[in-house]
Amino acid sequence: MELRDIELFLTLAEELHFGRTAERLHVSVSRVSQAIRSQEIEIGAPLFRRTSRKVELTPVGELLRAGLRPAYDGIRRSISDARDLAGHSADILTIGTMGAQRVELDPILEAYRSAHPFSELRFREVFFSDPFGGLRRHEVDLVTAWLPIAEPDLAVGCVLREEPLRLLVSDQHPLASRSSVSLEDLADWALPATATTAPESWLSAVAPLRTPSGRPVPRRHEVATYPEILAVVASGDVVSTVPDEGRRYYSWPGVTYLPIHDAEPVRWALIRRRERMTPVMRAFLDLAARART
Repeated sequence: MELRDIELFLTLAEELHFGRTAERLHVSVSRVSQAIRSQEIEIGAPLFRRTSRKVELTPVGELLRAGLRPAYDGIRRSISDARDLAGHSADILTIGTMGAQRVELDPILEAYRSAHPFSELRFREVFFSDPFGGLRRHEVDLVTAWLPIAEPDLAVGCVLREEPLRLLVSDQHPLASRSSVSLEDLADWALPATATTAPESWLSAVAPLRTPSGRPVPRRHEVATYPEILAVVASGDVVSTVPDEGRRYYSWPGVTYLPIHDAEPVRWALIRRRERMTPVMRAFLDLAARART
């Protein structure tokens, strides 16, 4: 089994959805299906149960995932460490950015390029549905994400900034005429459900599960990207709590961004793997910390 096919299998085992797996790995759905069929033929048993409504691992698939995951992670880690030791990536910094965070980093990027003209900066898009997968797969060195981070294998490299939390509603929604709303209002309207592997403690900092008084906040319509949020909110079926960058960068016909007057600000930071700190990462984080100061 090729390393890429192992990655396809493990990703599908996480996502349990052929479309999301294909999108995450930047391949076609047919490529995912073909790889899984080949693996099942090679092993001699189905790895997934597929119906029109869901995909789930078979007992054979569960056994294969349990054995492959640590081995695959070890191979990726060894390759990354070997590249670092050989110096091939010593002057390359790859940053995963969510939404408009790439634009927000511009002052830091300009200062870094001026101070380190021979260092190469690369970027990869990160989605809230899988905010830390790129870090763990050694695809990025740093990623922008909101706080708090409670994952034991991750660390905050540098806090970047704060911004208000907003409520995104349809122009026709009963709340749209308000000048501001409260977190307590969320219990009366559904927020989008998130198709995600992200930690619940991380998601709830922006999309709370309960109001301050303890009332549950309903969920409806599964989404995985910001355009999907905009589409379901514009339809009037749900409202959505979002960082203020949505208002500044993502205008959309038929929606309104309302202030939430009792919400804590959203704090953005650069996140890294706890065990990894290269000289180029340290230089960038030091510049980012000075820029914030």
